[in-house]
Amino acid sequence: MKKKFDVKDLITVGVFTALYFVVTFIVACLGFIPIFMVLMPLIGPVFSGIPLMLYFSKIKHFGMVTITGIIIAILMFVTGHPYPIFIFCIGAGLITELVLRAGNYSSIKHCVIGSATFSLWLLGMVIAFFFGFRESYFAYLVDGYGQEYVDAMMGYTPTWVFFAMIVMCLVGGLIGGLLGAKVLNKHFRKAGMI
Repeated sequence: MKKKFDVKDLITVGVFTALYFVVTFIVACLGFIPIFMVLMPLIGPVFSGIPLMLYFSKIKHFGMVTITGIIIAILMFVTGHPYPIFIFCIGAGLITELVLRAGNYSSIKHCVIGSATFSLWLLGMVIAFFFGFRESYFAYLVDGYGQEYVDAMMGYTPTWVFFAMIVMCLVGGLIGGLLGAKVLNKHFRKAGMI
């Protein structure tokens, strides 16, 4: 395990954060249909599992996933998500760091679990639908999405759905991680992780 960052690590963080964000953004476009926004915590991690698992195979020390979380939080904040996105992105990054470290950065099983824990950042995208910001956030969405969309989203998001989304993140992350591990089997062998 390497102790400190070098330029190659920072390039790896940048490239894989961009790739992961682009895949997640493309999938999030399904959110223009209200029910898909509710299902995003399940669907998003399945599609982003392959680039995330490839990224995890290149991580050799603590801090890289947390930086990814911070970058994603900044990108999400500037695109209109409220400040709790920082709590979820950084928290998911730190939890995932601990999971990967527990596997000494060389365990596929820990990478798959890390895929699930990192997916929890998606809760930061939807937290405003439920707690603290609900009325003001939906009022904000009317201008961009229209009243019909907002009415549908309000109907799809009673408080209990947030807790279902936690489960969706974990299940979607596990499926995405397993899919990524299967697709990248040869790569993991080459990296000495199998």
